Amino acid sequence: MVCKGFAGAQGGVAAIEFAITGGLLALLVVAGADISMGFYSYMQVQNSAQAGAQYAAVHGFNSSSISTAVTNATSTPGISSTPAPAQFCGCPSQTAVTPVACNATCADGMNAGTYVSASAVRDYSTLISYPMFPATYHQTSTSTVRIQ
Repeated sequence: MVCKGFAGAQGGVAAIEFAITGGLLALLVVAGADISMGFYSYMQVQNSAQAGAQYAAVHGFNSSSISTAVTNATSTPGISSTPAPAQFCGCPSQTAVTPVACNATCADGMNAGTYVSASAVRDYSTLISYPMFPATYHQTSTSTVRIQ
């Protein structure tokens, strides 16, 4: 025996629709927050490398002091100055600095300049595991500044 009122009943439809879409919406919110935190972490890595280069521009080359400036530039944990800051001579171009001997003359006729390179590294772990994506991302940034 079929109850005639059961086939046309509307009670509880909203609860069923919410149960179906609520899980998907929650996953989207968590994934959005996770991606945002990853980008923020990478921005902090970039800021740390830039802080090391700025320190070198103001104070000159001192590897341990530049490393300290990199690691203390932000409160984000796990940032390290790897590889160690390096001083080198080079010739600038529109896209990069080409390492050369310190007494060399560049293609534009100018003497090679002295540069310092500061790097920052951090591993970012996602909040949850996503299929087909790694759970940890290696974030790295390098900044170079001319000091002479």
